[in-house]
Amino acid sequence: MAEIVLDKVTKRFPDGALAVSEMDLHIKDGEFVILVGPSGCGKSTALNMIAGLEDITSGELRIDGERANEKTPKDRDIAMVFQSYALYPHMSVRENMAFPLRLAKMDEATVKQKVEEAARILHLTQHLDRKPSNLSGGQRQRVAMGRAIVRNPKAFLMDEPLSNLDAKLRGQMRTSVSRLQRKLGTTTIYVTHDQVEAMTLGDRVVVLRSGVVQQVGSPQFLYDHPINLFVAGFIGSPSMNFVPATLENGTLNSVLGAVELPDRLRRLAEQANAPREVIMGVRPEHFEDVSLLEEGHRRGGATFTATVDVLESMGSEKYAYFTVDTEPVTTAGLTELVADTGAADVPGQGSTVVARLSAASEAREGDQAQVWFDVDKIQLFDPTSGKNLTYEG
Repeated sequence: MAEIVLDKVTKRFPDGALAVSEMDLHIKDGEFVILVGPSGCGKSTALNMIAGLEDITSGELRIDGERANEKTPKDRDIAMVFQSYALYPHMSVRENMAFPLRLAKMDEATVKQKVEEAARILHLTQHLDRKPSNLSGGQRQRVAMGRAIVRNPKAFLMDEPLSNLDAKLRGQMRTSVSRLQRKLGTTTIYVTHDQVEAMTLGDRVVVLRSGVVQQVGSPQFLYDHPINLFVAGFIGSPSMNFVPATLENGTLNSVLGAVELPDRLRRLAEQANAPREVIMGVRPEHFEDVSLLEEGHRRGGATFTATVDVLESMGSEKYAYFTVDTEPVTTAGLTELVADTGAADVPGQGSTVVARLSAASEAREGDQAQVWFDVDKIQLFDPTSGKNLTYEG
């Protein structure tokens, strides 16, 4: 296992393109850290610099306290698992997993022991003599992980290892990867563009945008306390809703109505010198059908009426989409997210608001619905800088 430190690590390509800018990150021994962000944000480049597959332009990489900038990949004692399984098709599972050990000139008894131990951990024992073409996608990915495990490296680097799998299998493999990392206790850095993977896998998440670290923290902390508009829009599925609003004397006015900010939010906004024009953010799960709330509960929030455009019933809950009469929120960060994932995957964009309602809600498509939202959960953002004006770090 290893402690990995990136000290102002920067990568600039020969054409002048800046891929990673002064990345500061301290990964503790045995920690599971996720690098997440939209396509082109620099996460894979950062991983490749740690692996030694990309040169570091400036800054220092330290592995177990030793400078690693000039070390070759084989001398860093790090194992990578890629998006493509990269298995040798003519070799059996056993031979694929044994390959790096034979390259290292290990004796056959040790090779056999290590391969069989990894196969037991990954539930591949019964597949050891099969060829990759006879395995499912999930089994092939486990073989690729097994090839990394047998080396007993200081750290695992995983570059979107589950993205080639279908949705159901990806969910199952997420659980397997998490269980495996905890069992082995090996320092792991995992790259993904899927924020659901980021939220469910890591001890800490690093959100990147255009090569710059936006925020680092536990998944729950990033969800509850996004430092800016970009992180707020990226973390959470469906995404946070954003609507323009004005703030005057502690009253927030938006298309969702006028609300008095709770003392906590008002103090935070004042400390941040909030401007009059702000962006209000509310997550879908902080809405509810008014008819399902007791009178006392309703007093903790605000209510608005809107026509349900689309209603998605998920069995345990319902997602109601409303069109609201307001200008769309357009900032560089949110536009980048829309471009990366598609507007349909960022429901808070444009003039649409999405609310997660209880399954018992009797809301119907085409009908008007009265919807309540929790005022205490509102987040306010500066439309110019994107800064979270209600951030509690």
